[in-house]
Amino acid sequence: MTVRKAWIVVIAAGSAGLAFVMVLVVGVYLVAGNLAAGIGGKSVGLAKGAVPAAYQSLVQKWGNLCEAINPALLAAQLYQESGFNPKAQSPAAAQGIAQFIPGTWAAHGLDGDGDGDRDVWDPNDAIPSAASYDCSLAKYVKDVPGDPTANMLASYNAGAYAVIKYGGVPPYKETQNYVKTITTLSESFAAPTTRVDPSEQAAGAIAYAQKKLGTLYLWGGTGTAEQGGRFDCSGLTQAAYESVGITLPRVANDQYNAGPHPSREELLPGDLVFFSDDLTNSRAIRHVGIYVGGGYMIDAPRTGAVIRFDPIDTPDYFGATRVTEDGAKALPTAV
Repeated sequence: MTVRKAWIVVIAAGSAGLAFVMVLVVGVYLVAGNLAAGIGGKSVGLAKGAVPAAYQSLVQKWGNLCEAINPALLAAQLYQESGFNPKAQSPAAAQGIAQFIPGTWAAHGLDGDGDGDRDVWDPNDAIPSAASYDCSLAKYVKDVPGDPTANMLASYNAGAYAVIKYGGVPPYKETQNYVKTITTLSESFAAPTTRVDPSEQAAGAIAYAQKKLGTLYLWGGTGTAEQGGRFDCSGLTQAAYESVGITLPRVANDQYNAGPHPSREELLPGDLVFFSDDLTNSRAIRHVGIYVGGGYMIDAPRTGAVIRFDPIDTPDYFGATRVTEDGAKALPTAV
């Protein structure tokens, strides 16, 4: 079903609440019709607030170290490895924001800030080291056919020798999934240079949320029978996209990375819209709703309130995400 046909089905469903949605969204989706054909573009730079402010300049600088990487790709790796946690430590002894194991750090760790110390726990050293390690791997496999970035990521996961042996990304499911995961996840950290394609599942997600209008908010609510079908903000958005076959993380700040980020001027119905008291850090996001057009969203706002329409143009508006199935699948299970 096309995006436009999906909206015809939704509009035909009727009800007072849905009539309000129709007024808001129909014009927006007519404008968006030509986008469904696949207009898109290559993204460069970092999306606003996608990387915590403390690390943004490092990621931007070192993400341009060689042609095989870019800032968004480096950010995706750091998020996948540690969720930008400089104190992260895995059971396999991987350490710090970039999750180096001791042997790899001994061989590839840099003194990124020039303080005379190579400290795996210091992002000023670990982030430059991660970029440098990526570029070293890219250099090892530079003569291998295929996409240099895919070959670099495959080398990171399976070893450069495997990429050389197979003449490209090895036929290992784990490695192929890693390459796809990081390249997909990088889209959620990149600032798009052209319009972002609309989500085909948007109509269904809004239809689900619209049916919940008037439902009393519940902190921690995910809509279960035991909870009386009540939701909090991210529980509602999670359930709305679950209804169309997309599994989102449970909390709002993790949902932000489930796809690329359209600008305010490019919002389309179905986009998730986010709010924060710290507009420089996506990890500080505290609220999310589903955009329906015309400057409004459906959201579960707070204790004592009901699921309703609210305006999005407030001082704490952070940004938006156009949810994609691949983007949601690429998210780590824990960050």
